Amino acid sequence: MTTDRIFVGGGGEGHGEPQYLLLGYGNRHGLIAGATGTGKTVTLQVLAEGFSAAGVPVFLSDVKGDLAGLALPGSDQARLHGAFLKRAATIGLDLRYDSFPVTFWDIWGQQGHPIRTTVAEMGPLLLSRMLELSEAQEGVLNIAFRIADEQGLPLLDFKDLTAMLQWVAENARAVGTTWGHVSPASVGAIQRRLLVLENQGGAALFGEPALALSDMLLTDPATGKGRINILSAERLMNAPRLYASFLLWLLSELFEELPEVGNPDKPKLVFFFDEAHLLFDGAPKALVDKVEQVARLIRSKGVGVYFITQNPADVPDAVLGQLGNRVQHALRAFTARDQKELRMAAQNYRPNPRFSTEDAIREVGTGEAVTSFLLEKGIPGMVERTLVRPPSASLGPIDPGTRAALIAASPLAGKYERVIDRDSAHEILARRAEAAAAETARAEAEAARQKAEADRDRDYRNARRYDPTPRYEPPRRPTATTTTRRTTSSREPDSIAETFAKSVARQLGTKSGQAIVRGILGTLFKAR
Repeated sequence: MTTDRIFVGGGGEGHGEPQYLLLGYGNRHGLIAGATGTGKTVTLQVLAEGFSAAGVPVFLSDVKGDLAGLALPGSDQARLHGAFLKRAATIGLDLRYDSFPVTFWDIWGQQGHPIRTTVAEMGPLLLSRMLELSEAQEGVLNIAFRIADEQGLPLLDFKDLTAMLQWVAENARAVGTTWGHVSPASVGAIQRRLLVLENQGGAALFGEPALALSDMLLTDPATGKGRINILSAERLMNAPRLYASFLLWLLSELFEELPEVGNPDKPKLVFFFDEAHLLFDGAPKALVDKVEQVARLIRSKGVGVYFITQNPADVPDAVLGQLGNRVQHALRAFTARDQKELRMAAQNYRPNPRFSTEDAIREVGTGEAVTSFLLEKGIPGMVERTLVRPPSASLGPIDPGTRAALIAASPLAGKYERVIDRDSAHEILARRAEAAAAETARAEAEAARQKAEADRDRDYRNARRYDPTPRYEPPRRPTATTTTRRTTSSREPDSIAETFAKSVARQLGTKSGQAIVRGILGTLFKAR
């Protein structure tokens, strides 16, 4: 058995000529295309088995739930066993069923180990794509990330992002003087998009412990096979932007973190991107440019990326030109547009003088494909009509009990199941808000106290009230006069004359009394 290549199927006359994918060029990326029901999933499984058997870890997304069978060997009791034996005899394959080491992943932790990232690692570009934000809204999101970075506010989970946006909205005027105008409408639109994402369950993607990429690069110590990482994507496909953004994030993380390895004998990881059209539908140019950059440069990190889609036209030309290994299943050409796309797909292959590539793409049956793999020195191989080999592992889903047992036996069991909620932007901003509220309350209480004192002092100066504060006066020793007065006062009541005299004395203290005195004195002086 050769160890430097993967047997894909038989080509040539009678399908007797072996078709191989060379492991040394497995990181030159690839394409698996074809209409629904033409065999793309089986081809994906065959390639994943081949890479795993060669000790290469694999990552793939299971959008229909029928790739979990990779964990179990095929069976001679299976419905397709007879057809598989016949196909194996045609292409000269000694068919042996086998299983492969599998790690199941699931964003919600139901069909596999939870898989998470932090908001900061996702970044504003992919988040904007995920939330379908406008250019202005994306600018506001970038401002939030920049301020969080400068102020030491870790953006880890969903509530950190919402708290940061609320802070930006509340401090829009101050933020605007440094970073430009922040519209309340833009912030509100982002918050509404986040609510939609949360309702779709997207909040579960963000948090800790975040995925360690080294856990994607494991091999089985007993067999030496590369572990096949299967992302359960049946539920995830209900949020297509979340699905595409997550896979692109994972690809970007591999690009940023893995070291350069040049041209290895075999890839360090092979990444299958199913339903690839979701990545490019309506994508802004900046995102397409990023995908092109990753596809062009990540091969030097030893990572091969294989796009699976219905039509090669779903992939932009700048990216399509980077895909060296190609498997094209049948395309249906019912309309003028379909026929045009079929002709364009045929032009992507090195022609074979034995047949028309365009006719072959239209005519190949289920399990058969038009293939072209890179040869020595990276030269594109001549196109061939290839009968794809049958898979070694079981086809289709597995029962929940078997899946649960495999998850429990995984080397990563228990590592990601418990959520960690570290001190981050949400908690820090909450404490700042509480401290600011307490300081404001103290300042308001002090201001109220000072105002009350000022008002009281003003009233005292204007003689509008008496000082209610009791004043201490030392006791005075009684004199003879006061003793006599008190004794007299207590001994007998005032006479009429005394009462009148006291009344006159009180009146003299008033303005009318003063007027009487002035009148009497004036008469006396005039008499003189």
